[in-house]
Amino acid sequence: MTEKNYNPEQKQHKSVNKQQKTQKVQPIINKKSEKSTEVKAEENKEEAKPEVKEIKKPAEKPKKTKAIVNGFDVPVSTKHSMAICRFIKRKKISQAISELEQVAKIKKPIPMKGEIPHRKGKMMSGRFPQKAAKQFVILLKSLSSNANYFGIEEPIIIEAFANIGARPFGRHGIRRKRTHIRIVAENKFVGKKA
Repeated sequence: MTEKNYNPEQKQHKSVNKQQKTQKVQPIINKKSEKSTEVKAEENKEEAKPEVKEIKKPAEKPKKTKAIVNGFDVPVSTKHSMAICRFIKRKKISQAISELEQVAKIKKPIPMKGEIPHRKGKMMSGRFPQKAAKQFVILLKSLSSNANYFGIEEPIIIEAFANIGARPFGRHGIRRKRTHIRIVAENKFVGKKA
């Protein structure tokens, strides 16, 4: 054992140092408390002043001329989607939705190209792509709400196209059908001078 542990003078010296340090710290604390009381007094004076509330303006809707909806990897045939895109182009959104609902109920065929059987009416050949029609109805309803949000009056579908999406493998090595769909609607009177 060393002398440090048993030296009484060192113990007294350490205790004196501790007392001096605590005395130095106490005045600093008192100064801080005085400052904090001054700050609180200033805050109370500020609170006593009448509060002026700022009037917030309602958020303005963004102004756009086009409403767009995108469907990525929609599980429908790309061939059927392309035919529906040709079918709904240059129509009002509400008219397109009502006609596609008739297609889903097998009451109105979609004109299609290729070796497809003929249908009654003014068309040559056509089919009833029910699954694709239901997916397009969902997208068109979304497009309609987008057009309402942007304040587009009487939106007309000016652009609709379908592309092949990623085709993952299903069971037994069968490739799934996936399609990317993009539909754009614009105001009826854009570009025309009244």
